[in-house]
Amino acid sequence: MKESETVKDYYSKIKEIVNQMRAYGENILDKKIVEKIIISVPRKYDPIMTTIEQIKDLSTLSVTELMGSLEAYEQRLNRHDEDSIENAFQSKLKLRNKDNSRNFSRNYQNEYPPCDICKRTNLAEKDCRYHGKPQCRHCNKVRHVKKYCRNKNKHQANFAEEKNGEQHLFYATQDSNSETSGNWYLDSGCSNHMAKDASIFKDIDESVKVKVRMGNDTVVESKGKGTVMVETKKGMRLITDVILVPNLKENLLSIGQMMEKGYTLHFEGDSCKIYDNKKLEIGRVKMEKRNRSFPISLRQGLNFAMKAEVDDSWLWHQRFGHFNTHALNLLYKKNMMRDLPCLKENSEACEGCFLGKQHRLPFSTGKAWSAKDLLELIHTNICGPMRASSFHNNRYFILFIDDFSRMTWVYFIKAKSEVFGIFKKFKTLVEKQSGKKIKVLRSDRGKEYTSHEFDKFCEDEGIE
Repeated sequence: MKESETVKDYYSKIKEIVNQMRAYGENILDKKIVEKIIISVPRKYDPIMTTIEQIKDLSTLSVTELMGSLEAYEQRLNRHDEDSIENAFQSKLKLRNKDNSRNFSRNYQNEYPPCDICKRTNLAEKDCRYHGKPQCRHCNKVRHVKKYCRNKNKHQANFAEEKNGEQHLFYATQDSNSETSGNWYLDSGCSNHMAKDASIFKDIDESVKVKVRMGNDTVVESKGKGTVMVETKKGMRLITDVILVPNLKENLLSIGQMMEKGYTLHFEGDSCKIYDNKKLEIGRVKMEKRNRSFPISLRQGLNFAMKAEVDDSWLWHQRFGHFNTHALNLLYKKNMMRDLPCLKENSEACEGCFLGKQHRLPFSTGKAWSAKDLLELIHTNICGPMRASSFHNNRYFILFIDDFSRMTWVYFIKAKSEVFGIFKKFKTLVEKQSGKKIKVLRSDRGKEYTSHEFDKFCEDEGIE
């Protein structure tokens, strides 16, 4: 995130990149996006980030909640712009009293040694405003821990602007006559994926600049960072966080970065097998005996990737409830929908549309009938067990409904074994009151209704 960039614009850029990566099959969790944002925001957001790290659980923190906190803090910073005028006025006063300040510092410069935390002079460590704050074990700075250190994770941030630090490159090739950019070499000494040709990138952020130390100890500056699409044994794959270094002889794949992404590399004999995070083999690389290197030829995949386009037709088709493409393009031509692109006519069939428009056979009503007299048809069912028992420790209830009158009877029971006794009690009650007999009992044929005892009773009483 740039210093001059607003949180809203930054969030829009993140969502666009994440949606593109998810469209190509990358499974990106909100937890990973939150970590990327934390290590990429400018230093002016350090106070709010420190507060979030202390009071929030980062493993369950949502992206929307994090960006909302950053936007609120940004608005607060904008409301305090007048503080800069006050600071400028104070700076002018300091210039006027320059001599007095020098005399004061000269008199008291030996009162306290420099603070071990912030390195300021004439300040005791116990009075330092950073005293008791968490300290990073990587860069020794306060207000953050090693896990979220910017210097440690710069090469992992998709959206960070990287201008400091060096990427160490220990691979050197002597083949100065190489003419192809389709070869990639597995390299354990390379700290980041690196490519030499800008034309193979699917997208690239040219604002990201890092220093790269070559094998001959020369330091060059990269020209950007982005994503490359290649074709593998299992289909198209995205190589993310690739640094563009025009002075390279060959494209390099960092083994360490691949392992961080969940890939597994198994070296055996003169070959290397590459597995994805689902333990599926996606490639096998033969060792080149001439220089003991592991080259991967991805020329076809790269040529295909350079022609690849993101087709949003299906996405907008689903967003509008499976609206047809012709109607969506009509909305586009009349400017009736903001951010709606011009979509291509897709000849492929939509499975959801087929299922939704499929004609269903009519429901047969030949066997359906309704009762024409009391107790001619009784419906029954059991509900339970309930989480909380009643005052009398009942956890189930049984229901009887007369199909003709819709009269309903409810009985509470402790266990399903009481169903048979409750039914006999119900049968005696309704038959005595109405003077009629139960003819048909309809249930879901649960075990409580299909026991030998229950079947024999219904057979003796003439109940179907």
